[in-house]
Amino acid sequence: MEPMTSEMEPVQINSAPRRPRILLAASGSVAAIKFANLCRCFSEWAEVKAVATKHSLHFIDKASLPEDVILYTDEEEWSTWKKIGDSVLHIELRRWADIMVIAPLSANTLGKIAGGLCDNLLTCIVRAWDYNKPLFVAPAMNTLMWNNPFTERHLMIIDELGISLIPPVSKRLACGDYGNGAMAEPSLIFSTVRLFYVSRSQSGGSSMA
Repeated sequence: MEPMTSEMEPVQINSAPRRPRILLAASGSVAAIKFANLCRCFSEWAEVKAVATKHSLHFIDKASLPEDVILYTDEEEWSTWKKIGDSVLHIELRRWADIMVIAPLSANTLGKIAGGLCDNLLTCIVRAWDYNKPLFVAPAMNTLMWNNPFTERHLMIIDELGISLIPPVSKRLACGDYGNGAMAEPSLIFSTVRLFYVSRSQSGGSSMA
């Protein structure tokens, strides 16, 4: 029986689950100032790659991102492709990720996703997304924008796709107004996604492990 024991040991080691692969994305909202904090929350638990739209970069301090988190922008979407046969970044990121989290999700990007538009790296990933895999969004916008009838319509559309909403909260907004529309705190976004991942893994959702 001893040879059998020695043969089984490597199998046990190799069967250890890998860390979850989380793709974090930021769109153009002032709440993107919290994006580095969000990346830090996830990077302690998972492999993390990040995507940022052109307008979100106005609020993101790249130097504060964790060293092991690679940030991709629209520039990389075009510069990494040279000829037929080269990999396409938004497709590769879609294949790599177990879960995608868009935080903050601006009113503009919400409208694009609901309409199927794909004019930047972030929205191209969403357009190519496999909806058997989780996609979470944490909206951030002014209260008047959040209460606009278009927002309700767009939220209904993405809900039908299977996209999970992490609702905004009421607080003093960056513009000085008080009301609903502020992005949920990074710690809450992280705990929501992690709880979902752990619950699915325990219930037999092995496709993400």
